[in-house]
Amino acid sequence: MPGFSWLLALWPSLPLLLVGLVGRQLGLRLELQVVQSLTCSRWGSPGDQGLFQDGDVVIGGLFNFRSRPSTTEKDFTKLPYYLPCTGLENLPLQYIYTMVFALEEINLSTTLLPGVKLGYHIRDSCGIHPWATQAALSLVGGDSSSCTSASVPTNSSALKKGKMGQRSGDKPVPLIIGGSSSVAAKVLVKILEPLSVPLVSYTASCPCLSDRTKYPNFFRTMPSDIFQARAIAQLAIRFNWTWIGAVVANNDYGHMAVKVFQEEVRGKEVCLAFIETLQRERIVSDSRRAALTIQASTAKVILVFSWYTDVRNLFTQLAKINVTDRQFLASEAWSTSNNLLQNPVTSKVARGVLGVAIRSSSVPGFDNFLRSLNPLKRPNDKFLREFWEKEFGCTPNTTSYSPSDKERLLPKVSLPPCSGTESLQSVQNHFTDTSQLRVTYNVYLAVYAAAHALHSLLSCSENNSSSCFIQKNIKPIDVLQQMSKVNFTTTQGELLYFSRGDIPAKYDLLNWQQTPEGPLKLTLIGRVDGFELSLNESAIQWSTGTNQVPVSECSERCPPGTRKAARKGEPLCCFDCIPCNDGEFSNKTGSLSCERCLSKFWSNAERTACIPRQLDFLSFNETLGITLTSAAVSGAVVTSAVFVVFLYYRHTPMVRANNSELSFLLLVSLKLCFLCSLVFIGRPSVWSCRFQQAAFGISFVLCVSCLQVKTMVVLAAFRSARPGAEALMKWFGPGKQRGSVCVFTSIQVIICIIWLSLSPPVPKADLKVPGVTVTLKCSMASVVGFSLVLGYIGLLACTCLLLAFLARKLPDNFNEAKLITFSMLIFCAVWVAFVPAYVSSPGKYAVAVEIFAILASSYGLLLCIFAPKCFIILLRPEKNSKKHMMSR
Repeated sequence: MPGFSWLLALWPSLPLLLVGLVGRQLGLRLELQVVQSLTCSRWGSPGDQGLFQDGDVVIGGLFNFRSRPSTTEKDFTKLPYYLPCTGLENLPLQYIYTMVFALEEINLSTTLLPGVKLGYHIRDSCGIHPWATQAALSLVGGDSSSCTSASVPTNSSALKKGKMGQRSGDKPVPLIIGGSSSVAAKVLVKILEPLSVPLVSYTASCPCLSDRTKYPNFFRTMPSDIFQARAIAQLAIRFNWTWIGAVVANNDYGHMAVKVFQEEVRGKEVCLAFIETLQRERIVSDSRRAALTIQASTAKVILVFSWYTDVRNLFTQLAKINVTDRQFLASEAWSTSNNLLQNPVTSKVARGVLGVAIRSSSVPGFDNFLRSLNPLKRPNDKFLREFWEKEFGCTPNTTSYSPSDKERLLPKVSLPPCSGTESLQSVQNHFTDTSQLRVTYNVYLAVYAAAHALHSLLSCSENNSSSCFIQKNIKPIDVLQQMSKVNFTTTQGELLYFSRGDIPAKYDLLNWQQTPEGPLKLTLIGRVDGFELSLNESAIQWSTGTNQVPVSECSERCPPGTRKAARKGEPLCCFDCIPCNDGEFSNKTGSLSCERCLSKFWSNAERTACIPRQLDFLSFNETLGITLTSAAVSGAVVTSAVFVVFLYYRHTPMVRANNSELSFLLLVSLKLCFLCSLVFIGRPSVWSCRFQQAAFGISFVLCVSCLQVKTMVVLAAFRSARPGAEALMKWFGPGKQRGSVCVFTSIQVIICIIWLSLSPPVPKADLKVPGVTVTLKCSMASVVGFSLVLGYIGLLACTCLLLAFLARKLPDNFNEAKLITFSMLIFCAVWVAFVPAYVSSPGKYAVAVEIFAILASSYGLLLCIFAPKCFIILLRPEKNSKKHMMSR
């Protein structure tokens, strides 16, 4: 069954796994003799041991520095056991010698593991998981014919005497540096977990590996992918990219990136316009579909989380449809790919790429170490020998080198012998390039982390003396415990420690910039340290070829004075801009809502700020104020003229009829009514607010009281003409008429005094009325007081109207009751219409309505009562006689 081929590959090593599992579950310490008594056979040839250097403690290394076997057979169990990987890759080979360099550097140190020599055993996993498993088990179990415990004596003299019976390369390792991918790391960790052997990976970045319950023996010097997705999200937020497209690998790597990105930008007004996936098995069709989506989308910034080979196909498809104006955000999987940088198609499509990369650092002395490598100095190094043959096309003259059995079985092209003058000093390739040490530096840190764990394990617990060591067996579980406690500062000044198996996340921010020669180059423009992002924005060259940050928005940002309004059925980043309402403002670009101005302020015409409201009132200088003032003054003048006419003709029957004193008092009250309206015009003050209502109420009560007494006298005179009613007129003599007027008026005076004493009107701005101008008017602090004043006037007016209506058909030729009836009808009609008009009128126009009601009712009384009398007095003097007035 192909799905279980990896399990079949582990079958020869199952006894060793069972021993580890039983020992872990029962907590037993198995003696070395018991373990040695279990015999098993191992897959592969003991002679194929990779690169080995003996030492007091040997550290295992597992790298993919060769290509997969040249076969179409998918079932690993059917592959010939002698079929090796082919093709030596330069960059992974650099990782191997990084580990060698670091170990040699540690062995020369006088502070780190002094007196202890570290060795190494490096194997090739070939990128195939069953082969990696077989190599890992060989490392932790040793290459002897019998299964041994994964422990090694630190006594070098014992090794020289051969107490363990082990040959060179047979020594078990307590720790492995390897796991070149997240999938490989998960497989290896599960295999090594029963043996408690720690695995330190230099490239596995899956966030799932941070789960200590599932992977308790896993450590890595590569940050989790969560942090690079967060870093890219911070870039989107920083540059206000709210509409971003995403093209991701159709696996856990891509789906995790999208999920973390969306969680990081939640609430930051950043939306994904689309999410396209790339499947390795159908990369051409998926790339074409993703390219068409990018072309059709309005998103100008595209996030790509995938492998560089997938990105290469995507860029090829974009170049075919001439999409060259997109700004790409790159994950670390392809942000430093030389294959893309050197591709002419990439230069056309991907200029200005902004990417996250594994942080780089210099390793002092490493460049000289690499260039000084020579197979003549390392005759047993078959990797260096093979690299030498590939690079220089000749066979090094190393007489001590003996090929393995597998190498003898394979056909080989004979090469001429090397001259011995070959050197790596002038060689330029991935192996010798130390300008950007990224994964290489991760390997370097992994070796130092292992060394510090061993240093803590081998140091005396009684004191901190680094020269005191205990001669004992190194057990993987002891190393595992110390790895969790590692905390040291590297020679580059970085603090390194493990939290849930992870180191502090650090990345480089790179920019793909166009060179004058044409190709793209990598430029460091910032760094990421955990959640902190430092960036030199002025050094960025964008996709436009300028320093202008690209804009990627679904909708243009709303200008000040407007707010966002979400479109139904569309993402939050797609919206319309709605102007702020009156009295509201927004002074920022892209405001979600408009803010309401304070009560004493109002929004300006652009709705971008609040300005102080301007006080407004009915002024003598404006047209309305001038008109009302003129009408009031004219009424007072006419009333005065009538008063003069009546005074001049005071002895005539027309004036003397129905008590001339009441007529003069009525004219005085009408004049007061006209003049009191002037108090309502002008800027309100405390005293003007109090005086205007009192003057208005008392003047009109005086006026209506005179009319009511006049009507009562007419009725009394008519009734007294009947037999037996002569005594009725004695109750309506001149004195009693004046007394009645005084009583009616006094009641209103008392109401006004109480009202103005308890809760008088005060000048107050009417802030409830919308607008930049606010009316300053007399605010009725007590509506009850104002209602009583108006109600009392209405009561007298209705009573007067009723009495006048009853006396309208008396048989005199000149019946004043008719005039009073008509005048009171006008009076009541004006004040009934006044109430709704006053309530509905805004600002100063309410004051104008009240003035108009005062003037209209005053003119109605003046004209209806005194105009006919003045007409007779001045124009028809013949009718101004007692005979004519008494005729029927």
